[in-house]
Amino acid sequence: MNARRALVTGAGGVGCGRAIARRLAREGAAVVLADLDELGAHETARLIAKTGGRAIVRGCDVRVASDVEETVAFAVRELGGLDVLVNDASAPYRPGEPLENWVDTVTTDLLGAMTATRAAIEAMRANHLASGGAIVNLGSTSALAHGRVGPGGSPAYDVAKAGVMRLTTMLAWLGEAEKIRVNCFMPDWVATPEVEEYVASVPEEERASRGIPAQLTTLDEVADAVMLLVRDESLAGRVMVWWSDDAAPKMIPFGDRGFNAIEDL
Repeated sequence: MNARRALVTGAGGVGCGRAIARRLAREGAAVVLADLDELGAHETARLIAKTGGRAIVRGCDVRVASDVEETVAFAVRELGGLDVLVNDASAPYRPGEPLENWVDTVTTDLLGAMTATRAAIEAMRANHLASGGAIVNLGSTSALAHGRVGPGGSPAYDVAKAGVMRLTTMLAWLGEAEKIRVNCFMPDWVATPEVEEYVASVPEEERASRGIPAQLTTLDEVADAVMLLVRDESLAGRVMVWWSDDAAPKMIPFGDRGFNAIEDL
């Protein structure tokens, strides 16, 4: 599809949102950069402008439904419509506080994405786009497993990302009915500065036992995967997974039962 007008939430950080926004701009899209961190979003805009792209900053707290709806309306006004929404905004990852911050995490990562998706669907419908629209939700492989074999993780984060995955698959019908394709990308260990710092702090001989892959998924690879979901008009309601040790991402079969095996009682 022709992705000319895009909105990316969580575009003010140094991770996936910025990389995705920059890639969309390099591909010719005008991008609204939505983030609670407006200074960070302005830095993303500066980097985009440096390479000849167009970006507009809009401060947004995705925990506030009215703010999300106003941000989508702002993008439509400023860009003349909306072709692409990328739901990347995420609360801080806090594995050291497993019983705290549940509401903040779920409100940011799940409810924020749901509100933005609903508003974007209405915007795409209202514009009567001949090519429809594309919505990409950012998930995580941490939400796939039915229980952890080792300690760690954030329950609220996994709940939110599992919800984002299920939101995606339940909206598959929009692809055929209205050419609005909702898909989900679930990366594994992504080479953000925070993750790289953590990995560097773990002795190399201990990394495998802690579940750390031999290589990290790069930010460019994340942007590549998102662009594939944006462009490929055959994909709707699909979940793409990229385990860091794999050479390329793969798709979960639509209708998958969600487990490799099941045990008798």
